[in-house]
Amino acid sequence: MKTRLFLALTTTLAAAPALADEVNVYSHRQPELVQPLFDAFTEKTGINVNVAFVDKGMVERLQAEGARSPADLVMTVDIARLQQVVEAGVTQPVEDEALISIIPDAFRDPDNHWFGLTTRARIVYASKDRVADGEVTSYEDLADPKWQGRICTRSFTSDYNVALTAAYMAHHGEEATRTWLEGVKANLAKKPEGNDRSQVKSIWAGECDISLGNTYYMGQMIADPEQKEWADSVRIVFPVFEGDGTHMNISGVAMTKAAPNKAAAMQLMEFLVSDAAQAIYAETNHEFPVKDGVARSELVQSWGEFTPDSLGLVDVAKMRPAALKLIEAVNFDG
Repeated sequence: MKTRLFLALTTTLAAAPALADEVNVYSHRQPELVQPLFDAFTEKTGINVNVAFVDKGMVERLQAEGARSPADLVMTVDIARLQQVVEAGVTQPVEDEALISIIPDAFRDPDNHWFGLTTRARIVYASKDRVADGEVTSYEDLADPKWQGRICTRSFTSDYNVALTAAYMAHHGEEATRTWLEGVKANLAKKPEGNDRSQVKSIWAGECDISLGNTYYMGQMIADPEQKEWADSVRIVFPVFEGDGTHMNISGVAMTKAAPNKAAAMQLMEFLVSDAAQAIYAETNHEFPVKDGVARSELVQSWGEFTPDSLGLVDVAKMRPAALKLIEAVNFDG
C-alpha cells in the first residue's frame, strides 16, 4: 500500500477517529526523500503512512490544531527546526529503549522529545581546476583574504548557515564570530542567493572557486543529468573548526503532543532507526546513518573520512538566536 498525502487542516480528517493501522506525519522533507522509507514500513507492518508536506508554518499549524491535530509525528531537518517544535510545546517525550540505545546522546534531545535519524556535514565544494589540495582546511580559513572574490554562498540567514555560525560562536565567542562573518562577507564573489546546488553551478561557471554546502547535495546533483556537470567540476572538502572537527547537522523526528495513533507512530519511529531504514537513507538520500554499524553508500564512502565536530547539537541550538542576530548585524546578505 502506497503512502498517501493528506491535508491535515480539513475538517473531515481533523474530526475523524484515530485508526490503529495508520500514522499521520507532517514532514518538512521532500516527499520523494521519505516515500521509500514509508513504503518499506507499510510493507513490513501493514500500517499506512499519510504524509503532509509542510514547507513553512509547521509550528503554527500544530499550535492552531491543538489537541485535535491529526499529526502523530513531525519529520524535519536542522537542529533549529527540531528545537522549535519542542519549545513550542507541541511535542511529547518518548521513553523508548530501542531509540535511546541506538541513537547517540549527541543526536537526540536530552529529554527525548526529538531523535536524530541521519546526519550530514556542512562542507566546502571546491573547484577541481582552481583550488589546490589542502588550500582550504578550516572554517576559520574562509575569512582569509586569499579568498577575496572567490566564495559563493546561499543566504547566511538560511537554517544551515545559521547553524554553522552558531557552532562557530560556541567555539570562539561572539566577537571572534563577528570578525569571521565580516571576513567571509568581504571574500564573497557575489551577493548571497539561491541554494547550495546553485553555488556549485556558479563554481562550474567560473563565478567563484569555493562554496559552502551539505554533503548530500553532491549525490543529488550526480543523479540529475542537468546538474552532473556541475558536480563533476568540484570536489568535497571537509573543513574543521580549529582544534575540533567538521560541523554536523541532522534530520530528525518528534512525536506530537496530540498523537492520535501513538502506538503505530512508535513503531514507525523504531523502524526509522532500524538497519533496513538506515540503509535506505544511506542509499537514497546520500546521508550518514545515525545508527552505528550501518554502512554509508558507496558514493558517500568515496568522499572520504572525516572527524565530526564534538560540539553537541543542543549547544548549537542554544546559540542560534545570537548567531542570527549577529548575521543580521553585519548585514551579511546585503
